[in-house]
Amino acid sequence: MQGASKQITQAVLSWDGVTAHPHRFGGTEFRLERREIGHIHGDRLVDIPFPRKVRDEVVTTGRAKPHHILPESGWISFYIKNDTDVESAIRLLEESFELAVKQRARKMTPPTK
Repeated sequence: MQGASKQITQAVLSWDGVTAHPHRFGGTEFRLERREIGHIHGDRLVDIPFPRKVRDEVVTTGRAKPHHILPESGWISFYIKNDTDVESAIRLLEESFELAVKQRARKMTPPTK
């Protein structure tokens, strides 16, 4: 799907606090502060980390595949084949972003006495 990377990058970088960086295995990595919310390899593949329970639900419901190299991890791989897949990839990245925002908020909230 030509142009998928550009569309996804534009969408993800519009979210508050997200930055883009070169990924160590090629492509573009998206981060919220130091936490990676996912990365894209060209116009065909998006890899996204999730807590294992979320990853299992995403894979079980057919929304993504287990990670192509680390299938037993919390990571998923999403293959882009058409325009609809671009929107699905953005939604999955948004889920990862929302989890990162919640985790950041928990870390910043002082414990109650």
